[in-house]
Amino acid sequence: MLREEELKTFVDGTTRYFEVAAQQPATIGSPYLLEGETAMHDYTGMINVSGKREGVVYFTAPRAMLTVLLMKMQESDFSHESMRDLVGEVANTISGNARRDFGHDFVISVPSVFAGEKPQISQPPGARAFVIPIHWRSHSAKLVVSLT
Repeated sequence: MLREEELKTFVDGTTRYFEVAAQQPATIGSPYLLEGETAMHDYTGMINVSGKREGVVYFTAPRAMLTVLLMKMQESDFSHESMRDLVGEVANTISGNARRDFGHDFVISVPSVFAGEKPQISQPPGARAFVIPIHWRSHSAKLVVSLT
């Protein structure tokens, strides 16, 4: 199970992503333990983690948030594919940055992206999922971390 300082790696990585990519920091709510299933937004980017740690990290966001994020990044393509690419990039970047703290045995996959569908997220036995609420401008999203 994640310790508080390990969870902070993902909180800091999320904050850093929005500061750099959108030039506008996100506000991070208090992480909480997921009970049951979390509501998914329009787009979800999921990273499988293997090595010393096993599990998943996923970022889920509404289309409106991703559209504004693309505008802040000075992109003009707001297609379904651009939304899919962005949500996968966010999940991949946050997970990749966490690798610096966890070490080279923290192996991340290529992002799996889901749009308008509920992904099958299998958690390793004994893993507990933590939800990190993200508030950016007038939008809300979630980063979910479930690692052993």
